[in-house]
Amino acid sequence: MNEDGKESPGYNRRDFLKSGSFATLMSMMGGVELLAQDSSVPAADKKPAGGKVSIAVIGLGAWGRVILDALGRSSQAEVAAICDTYGAFLRRSAKLAPRAKQVADYKAILEEKEIKAIAVATPTHNHKEIVLAALKAGKHVYCEAPLANTVEDAREIALAAKAAKKQVFQPGLQMRSDPQRLFLLPFIRSGALGKPVMARSQWHKKQSWRTASSDAEHEKALNWRLNKATSIGLIGEIGIHQIDQASWFLGAQPVSVTGFSSLIRWSEDGRDVPDTVQAVLEFPGGVRLMCDCTLANSFDADYELYYGTDAAVMLRENKAWMFKEVDSPLGGWEVYAKRERFFKEAGIVLMLGSSKQSSFEEKPAEISYVTATLSSALENFLRNADKLSTAEVDFKATVGDDDPKALLEHLATVPKEPAAGYLEGFQATVTAIKANEAILSGTRLAFKPEWYELS
Repeated sequence: MNEDGKESPGYNRRDFLKSGSFATLMSMMGGVELLAQDSSVPAADKKPAGGKVSIAVIGLGAWGRVILDALGRSSQAEVAAICDTYGAFLRRSAKLAPRAKQVADYKAILEEKEIKAIAVATPTHNHKEIVLAALKAGKHVYCEAPLANTVEDAREIALAAKAAKKQVFQPGLQMRSDPQRLFLLPFIRSGALGKPVMARSQWHKKQSWRTASSDAEHEKALNWRLNKATSIGLIGEIGIHQIDQASWFLGAQPVSVTGFSSLIRWSEDGRDVPDTVQAVLEFPGGVRLMCDCTLANSFDADYELYYGTDAAVMLRENKAWMFKEVDSPLGGWEVYAKRERFFKEAGIVLMLGSSKQSSFEEKPAEISYVTATLSSALENFLRNADKLSTAEVDFKATVGDDDPKALLEHLATVPKEPAAGYLEGFQATVTAIKANEAILSGTRLAFKPEWYELS
């Protein structure tokens, strides 16, 4: 569902397979120019750079510094200020943005008229105050997901973003801006997998999630994710991305969730947030997503699997593979497609711009897939902010500024780069919060449609 409340357009399998040229279809399936050595996106698909956007980053913990680093690599961003109440984080982050102003109070940033956008990477329970103030100050806002740790706060943020029609609000659901996921969306929605059967996702990483500090009170604040009062746990901080992707790919919100949790590896350090969780989310038609996350073991890392009656698709980092059933109908393109072997199965590579012969075991790129996906999301945020700001300036220069209604109507027509909006951010946050409730109680929870509504 998109922000105007309408369902995203569906995809018909026959139309999908017939649309475009044969070369285009083969390219989508990884089957064109198999001997070519350049796997980059074709020049025609590269977007021209827009104007630079002056942006500030608020919240400079581990993920805030990743955002800051990604912005530093962007030709669209001009990092004007960095903000954190913790001096050590400010000093450490200054190396990533040496020309940025360093401030401890985010309100000082909102008073700077030349700063047009902010990225909020503070602890989740602190998002609301900053986002509402930033929107009121007329800033474009990139807010990390989840939006908040309560449904009430998330709804307040979403409603404020909905009302800020001259600004861009983008939640940090970066998969919705990822070219690889956008490439796969029509493929999965087209019915090429057959009837959806089930899905699986996992995130395994052995780490404590704890941050040390010489000050006991400050250490408590830094470790907000380990406290049930401020954190919605692994499913909320990590699983939200995979759950949102399932809702996006399947084109529906879940109807129920059953949860389980354990505190095993880190049970003696004072936390009350589980280090291992499982959630089973049921979607319409009996399709279930099995999602598990753990801080106690790293084996098999993270990936997603979508199963259909005709085929399954695995997504891992920046690649995807399709595994067809022996009785599935043939589209004709399979004979041209590249294949890679997994145990006893041969997977057909489904990768955007994939023409280079690479193997599953190839060395990782210098920039990780997570960073690359984040960069795509931030680039689209900056482009959309620039487009909207430029459109407003052009409209006022041409038409004048005495017809605010006409201006809003014009801004609504400005084409935007793919990104999650306030509605997707709100709905994903609600799902994550309720899934966490089911996990902590070890029960099944039925979702109510009104939970996802904004009014």
